[in-house]
Amino acid sequence: MVSLIGIPYDANSSFLRGPALAPNRIRNMAQEGSANRFSESGARIAGGKVYRDYGDISFQNSNDPKQAFKTIEKKMLKLLEKGNPVLSLGGDHSITYPILQAYYRSFPKLHVLQLDAHTDLYDNFYGNPYSHASPFARIMESGLVSSLTQAGLRTVTTHQREQISRFGIQAIEMHNWSTDFIHRLQGPLYISLDIDVLDPAFAPGVSHHEPGGLSSRELLQIIHQIKVPIVGADIVEYNPARDLNDCTAMVGYKLMKELIAKMNGS
Repeated sequence: MVSLIGIPYDANSSFLRGPALAPNRIRNMAQEGSANRFSESGARIAGGKVYRDYGDISFQNSNDPKQAFKTIEKKMLKLLEKGNPVLSLGGDHSITYPILQAYYRSFPKLHVLQLDAHTDLYDNFYGNPYSHASPFARIMESGLVSSLTQAGLRTVTTHQREQISRFGIQAIEMHNWSTDFIHRLQGPLYISLDIDVLDPAFAPGVSHHEPGGLSSRELLQIIHQIKVPIVGADIVEYNPARDLNDCTAMVGYKLMKELIAKMNGS
């Protein structure tokens, strides 16, 4: 049984707000979309059967990132006490930092696969160390994970390359794409999936359009080919305000189903 939680938080977005609207748009595709509730493995992804939806986290003061992060961490700790993998629907990518702060308590030897167009390794992005451009700098400097693999990158700056070297990150850029990294992944594994890892042609509903990304099929194949146990995941940075005919919402729902199936061993 997978625990599903919505984290409608986008106060650390550097360009456009909107990802806070994402959790319910993704959920609604089960009723409003054109797909059925089965994964490609043949598993029926039904609430109460293979996952339990715990609704959305509510925030007293979303403008205070420290307080918001404490709220996220506290909720994640309670969910992890149930002993089930957790799938979080964001929200901007800054939420991954407090999520992994909670995960560290249960999985001190956690490995992370980040699927993303961007490294999110800025030490301090325009004066905000909690920016959605910085979560993995906070995660790595805090020693929360044993390894980080970043795949799908296509906007790596000089500063980010320095950070990749500093933290010993395995980085796979799209200009030199290979899926060999899948076979080197270790468990227990956490997947942080930024929707903008996909080319904008497949996912127009993101704040930062970055051409040259993965196709939906390529992304699904990565998920399907992972052999190690997946103990948690997040889907972040879907922005309904930029979507076209719920195209990206349907992608998000598809990814939600496939990740739930995978975490249940299907």
